[in-house]
Amino acid sequence: MNDNDRSKLTRSRPVRESISEMTEIVLPNDANPLNALLGGRLMHWIDLAGAMAAHRHSRTYVVTASIDHLDFLVPVRVGDFVILRSSVNRVFRTSMEVGVKVWVENYRSDQHLHVSSAYLTFVAIDAAGNKVVVPPVVPETEEEQRRYEGAARRREIRRAERARRMEVRA
Repeated sequence: MNDNDRSKLTRSRPVRESISEMTEIVLPNDANPLNALLGGRLMHWIDLAGAMAAHRHSRTYVVTASIDHLDFLVPVRVGDFVILRSSVNRVFRTSMEVGVKVWVENYRSDQHLHVSSAYLTFVAIDAAGNKVVVPPVVPETEEEQRRYEGAARRREIRRAERARRMEVRA
């Protein structure tokens, strides 16, 4: 890899370059006996959507380090579309916070409802599993700036919670 290629990989990138969207149709195999989407399946899709944004931004392998609190606000039924939108909120050297927002679309009734939102932390790694530095992310809109600033607060909360858990174990 020459210096020009290396600089392309390490330059700052706007949030818009990480934006990812995926759509899934809920099939019977994705549902419980009441024909509602399994929470674990939705969590899997959230992880995939978040990873796509993290990959797009870092342009390397990423692994999921954590996911913050997750609420399921409305049921999702067999036959509904699930739309997941993700983007990188902030970069912290080798890790990055990614936000994922989930909607359900019932195409028969033309109804769209917010299902869930999640913040995930991904760590960038190379093929050998070593951490690699992630290029900074540049928020361009007021909403992106709000999420960028919120990511720093959420990181401190995660760190405090991790320290509290370690203290309880000791």
